[in-house]
This record gives sequence, structure tokens and C-alpha cells, in this order.
Amino acid sequence: MRKNICQTFSILLLLILFPFISLAQEPSGTIKGSVVDSASKKPIEFITIAIKKDGTVFKTTVTPENGQFVFEKIPFGSYTLTAIAVGYGTKTVPAELKAGTTNFDAGKLLLASQTNNLSDVSVTALRPIIKQEVDRISYDIQADPESKVLTALDMMRKVPLLSLDADDNIKLKGSGNYKILINGKPSSMVARSPKDVLRSMPASSIQKIEVITTPPAKYDSEGLSGIINIITNKKIDNGYNGSLNLRHQFPVGGPGIGGFVTVKQGKFGVTAYGGTGFYSSPETEIINSRLTTGTNPSELLNIGRRKFDNNYRYGGAELSFEIDTLNLITAEVNPYGGYNKSNNTQIFRLTSPAQVTTYDLLSQNRFDWGGLDMTLNYQLGFKSNKERLLTFSYKYSNGNNPQKNDLTFSNRQNYNDPNYIQQNDSRSREQTIQLDYVHPVKKLNIEGGIKGILRDNNSNFEYLGLNNATGNYEIDPARTNIFNNNQDVIGAYNSYSYNLTNWGFKAGVRIEETFVKADFISNASNVNSDYFNIIPSFSVNRKFKDQSNLNFGYTQRIERPGIDNLNPFVDRSVPNYESTGNPDLEAVLSNNFELTYSKFKKGSVNVGVSYNFANNTIQNISVYSDVDKITRSTFANIGKDKTLTTNLNVNYPLTPKWNLSLSGNIGYKWLEGAINGVLTKNDGMTGYFYANTGYKFERQWRVNASFNYSAPDVLLQGTSGEYYYMSFSGSKEIIKDKLTFSAGINNPFAKYRYYETFTQGTNFMQTYRGQNYNRSINVSLNWKFGKLKDAIKKSQRSISNDDVKSSGSKSGS
Repeated sequence: MRKNICQTFSILLLLILFPFISLAQEPSGTIKGSVVDSASKKPIEFITIAIKKDGTVFKTTVTPENGQFVFEKIPFGSYTLTAIAVGYGTKTVPAELKAGTTNFDAGKLLLASQTNNLSDVSVTALRPIIKQEVDRISYDIQADPESKVLTALDMMRKVPLLSLDADDNIKLKGSGNYKILINGKPSSMVARSPKDVLRSMPASSIQKIEVITTPPAKYDSEGLSGIINIITNKKIDNGYNGSLNLRHQFPVGGPGIGGFVTVKQGKFGVTAYGGTGFYSSPETEIINSRLTTGTNPSELLNIGRRKFDNNYRYGGAELSFEIDTLNLITAEVNPYGGYNKSNNTQIFRLTSPAQVTTYDLLSQNRFDWGGLDMTLNYQLGFKSNKERLLTFSYKYSNGNNPQKNDLTFSNRQNYNDPNYIQQNDSRSREQTIQLDYVHPVKKLNIEGGIKGILRDNNSNFEYLGLNNATGNYEIDPARTNIFNNNQDVIGAYNSYSYNLTNWGFKAGVRIEETFVKADFISNASNVNSDYFNIIPSFSVNRKFKDQSNLNFGYTQRIERPGIDNLNPFVDRSVPNYESTGNPDLEAVLSNNFELTYSKFKKGSVNVGVSYNFANNTIQNISVYSDVDKITRSTFANIGKDKTLTTNLNVNYPLTPKWNLSLSGNIGYKWLEGAINGVLTKNDGMTGYFYANTGYKFERQWRVNASFNYSAPDVLLQGTSGEYYYMSFSGSKEIIKDKLTFSAGINNPFAKYRYYETFTQGTNFMQTYRGQNYNRSINVSLNWKFGKLKDAIKKSQRSISNDDVKSSGSKSGS
């Protein structure tokens, strides 16, 4: 492993030093000037100035209070100098540096104020990759050249505050407690396993990714660590445009296709996106081991081989009809579906003083998912102030998640359990009604709204054991049940934002009443609970003259258990290990504080520190039974969590053609909770580090290299393992701004990576080691087409049900 790390750093170092060597003797000069208002003749600050060569932006800056700008060490050549800002017309002038003219003075660039819509100005190419706002950090995917070759999941490694563990689970500041939104709205397709759908989605279909660390009051209060908002919708103008991405990854992975198209004619517009992808893996190894102590000690070893196939289909369409300048109707339809099937061959050996138990197992597992989300929005404007908005929204969604495990035993020794089949049909349905109102008063913006959510979840699970006498599978009533869970949420919010020249404030409060009812139909029992929460949020931003700013935010967040955490279905797909949900789970309340310093000049720097604490958190706990030699895992409200985290992100253009970005965090986590009356504590350091560098050659060639390290995570009953990731990629524009070919290789020096967890409790200690195929080659072809003119209007408020814990999240994980 150390040898591989040294090789990786050597290659990164060579890639970093090469541009310096090649450009060291290149002659250069200076471009300067100032920006003033054409009417008042006064300097203008916060104007984006960009230098373009051959239509490509390679250097930008933002004017300070005096409106002046200076670009130094610019290589000789012909350029285009562009000044652009919201509320002003764009100004473009030519600039040339050559022998005898090493300093170009553009003089005063006069910008005329305008009242046109944002659609009249295109700023995509001029946006910095990373942007700090008062309550969030955004990463511009389209400004990243690697978006043409990477998947959406791969891009998560590059976004500040986000990381992936060795099993590709997404982490926000090292935590799995967050919510993912698609275009500001919840989506059922990423509710259970976001890594599956994002692995199938090309990054080229995403505009930007927002990490909302201090969610304002308009968002539902779910997500202890924050919200990840994936923006896929593109700017829709008169005419049409779109893109198509074809890709293939091997030997792990598979083919995929994705794209989007936008069309607008007059008052009617439509955006549609979708795709499908396959992800298969060659056979890999799994090892489960367990050592128990006490009066009847034992040792369990489970060695298996697994092979799996995964498919995901996703789509979406948004229709918009502008009745007039004050009335707008939009509708969205989002279907999705897919499956994950695997074959596992395993060898079990359980040794105790009394006897030795062995058997071979063939396990065939299949998990399917599918569903549909539909949303309707009506937005009303006001003649007195077009920024005043009243929006009515309705959303309907349903989904189903059937699961089947078929287990066959052979070569038995002292093992008499029959072959069996587990089937679980899990379904969900949700209806939401929401009303939002926005009322600006000069520099003060007031928002308010009410919301009602009706959720119906049910699960019908069966256990069928093989009757050797008849050869038929028969239902075991003791292990079969029908479970219904109804969760209704009524909420209201009020928030205020106030912006001055150098200060920005945002504060609000949200109140929510939740009604929960759970019925176990088979055994005629039920669980009922109601709870009321008041959720405050506050954030402040201070801007400084050196193009830097300081942000502070505080908010409380709720984690409501989802159907996968509540479902009492007992998964027995791995003998001697059982996992189940807990219908008695309650909501968790967390307090979050964050302080961030950002500076944007030649590059960008973000430095932050955060602290959060919560009581009664939902923990995944494991308990060993000496009677039947089974480790049982479930969820429980037992945790007390505290986390202190520092984070850093640097994105810096070392030369016009070479860029370097670094990100990471270091944190310390404290966990404690009582498991069966025994107080359990754990604490330790966590963190990750990511580095990426890219160089642009002549004739539209680009190369990139990246390295990622994740430290072990701290769990209540143990830890997870560390892991390394590296990748190299290149791209070539075959037709400028239209057709791009990309290729890359991941982890060339390591064929496998390992996802490990170490768990211990009273009288037992166990280890899971999953081998994942690590080395892969990917190729991609991305085609952009069409031409647009005028922007289409979209509802500025819509439903966002981000209040339920996803199945992949565990408090404290």
C-alpha cells in the first residue's frame, strides 16, 4: 500500500512540475483597466472581469471598491477582455500583448445599467468553480472539464465537505446524516441508495451541486449534517438544446447512456432528462469473522464469494406554461426504476467446545425498486412588485421495493435449519400540499409558508421454509407479518433575509407537528407517537474589500426515522447474523454551529470549523446471543453525539493552463449510548483528504489526476477501515464546444479495495471485510447540440420534502 501511495504522489508531482518547466521562459505582460457606471461615472465593484483566448476563459477577477483590475504575467498573444455583472450590459474589448507592447491598458470600461431579465446575460463560463453563499457552498460541475468523463458519484469526491468511503457511501463532513435533493426537491429515486442512481448518472447532466450547511427555515428540518442539492435542470431558452453522453466502464461497471433536452416556443417550455446504466462486478471475496467469550466461547468464520449486477433507470420532465407575466404553471414527472441482484457462495464454520457446525451456502438475492414522483406548481406574481410571489404546490409520489432472498444449504454438519426464502414487498405513498409567499420590502425579504405531508408506508414480509417431506416451501407465521406505518407532518415557517453592502443576514423559524401510527396487522399490535418541534435557523455573512467574506450559521435539524429504519422485517440472508428495523424509533434533534472564511481572487479558499451535538440519536447496534449463536443488529435511540470538525478547500489556477485543488477535513467525534443497560463509549479522529490537478494543452487536450484518502470512521461499537483512491483522465474536444471524447483509469496500482468494519460488544468481537473491485477503465463521448435565445420562467418555490432519514444513513456513522 505504501509503495502504491509513493507511486501516486510521484505521478502527481510530475504532472504538477511539468507546466512550471514548460512555461518558465514564456514571455508575459500585464492587462489592466477600470470599470465605471456609464451614467454616474462612478467606479463599480463586484464586476467579473474575464480574459478569454480562443473563446476559453482562463483567468478571472472581481473588481474591488475602486473598480480597478490588473492581470499580471499574461503570456503574449491576442485576447478578449470581458466585463459582466447582473444588472449591467456586457462589455467586451480586444487586448493584445507582444514584444514592444507588454502592458495593455483598457482604460475605463463604461457599463450601462439595464433592467432586463437574467436570461439576457449568459454567465456560465465566467462563474468560479466554487462559490460561497451565506448558507451554502456550490460547486459548478459544468466548469469542471472532468464532468465529461466522470459520473455524478465520482464528482462527489471533488465537492467541498463531501467524500466517499470504501463502499462508495456518500459522507457530508464525515457523516451519513444528510438529505439529498434533486433540483431543490426530494426524489424517491435517491431516498434508499443514492450511490446506485448517481453511479448511473453522467456528471455532464448536472449543472451544479450545493452543500447547504445551514438550511434556511423554508426547508424541512430533516438532515442532521445538512442538505446536498443536485441541480440538473439547464437554462431553457427559445429554441432548443441538449446533450447526450455515452460511456462504458470495465472490468467493473458497464455501459451507460444519459442526457437532457430543452425546448421552448413562446410561452411553453419543456425540459427532459434521463438515462440508464449497468454496474456489474467480477467475483470478489467477503470475510465475516466473530470471536465470542464467556461461559460458552465460540469462533465463527464465514468466507464467501459474490458477484452482482445492478441497473438503474431514471428520468424527469418539467413543463412550463407562462399564462402571462404574472401567472405561471409548471409540472414535473419523474419516473425511476432498477434492480440489484447478486449470487453468493459461502462456507461457514462455527467452532465451540460443545461441537463444530459447518455448511456451504448458496444465496441468491434480488432487490428491485421503482416509482413515480409528480408535482404541480402555480405561481402568482403582483403588479406592484414582481418579486412578490405566491406559490401553490401539490406533489404525489409512490414507490415499491420488493426484495427476495433464496438460501440453499449443503454439506451440512450439525446444522438442521431448512432451506428458506425471504420475501418482502415494501411500498410507500406520499401526498404533499404547500403554500409559499415571498414579500420583499426594499433590502428586506420576507418569506412564509405552510405545508402538510401525508405518508403511508407498508411492508408485507414472508418467511417460507422448505418442507423436506413434500418438497414445497411453506410460510412460517412466526416469522411473517404485515406492517403499516403512517406519518403525517404539518409545518409552517417564517424567514427574513436582509442585505446591506457588506453584510447579509438570514434568520427564520419553522414549527412542525408530527403524527406517527404503526400497525402490526398479523399480531394485532400498534405503536402511536406524536411530537412537536420548533426549529430556529440563523446565518450572517460579512464581506470584506479584499474579496473575502466570513460566514456564521446556526440551526437545529431533525432526523425522522424512515421506513427502512422502522420496518420490523428481519433480514436473515446471512445465517448467524440478523438485521431488522425498529418501529419504536423517535425523531432526533441536533444543534449545528458553523464558521467559514472564504476568499475569491485569483483562486478560491474556504476554511471552516463546525460543531454539532445531539442526544437520543439513532444508532445501529449489534447484540450477540449465546443461546443461538446469532448476532442481531437493529436501530435504537440511545446515542449522544458530539463532533468538532475543521475543513479546508483550495482551488487555485497556478498558471492559465494548470489548476490545482485541495480539500479535506479533520474532525474528532465523541459517541456514547447504553446497549442492553451497558454504557458504551467511543471517540477518535476522522477525516479525509482530496487532491486534484489538471493541465490544458494546445488543441483542446486536457489531463487530470486525483488522489483521495479517507481515515477510519468512528462508530459506537467500533470503527470502519481507511482507504485510498486515485484516478487519471484525459479529454479531447473533437468538435469545439460540441463533441468531446474522454477516457480515464481508476486505481491503476491496486486491483481491489476493502470495506472493513470492526464491531465489538458484550462477549463478542466481529470483523467484516468486503473486497471491492478497484481497478477500472472508463471511456465517454459527450455531444452538445442546439441553440437557445430567451429564458423560460420557472416556479421559484416548490415542494421539498427533505425530512426523512435515508436508509443508508446511520446516526453517528
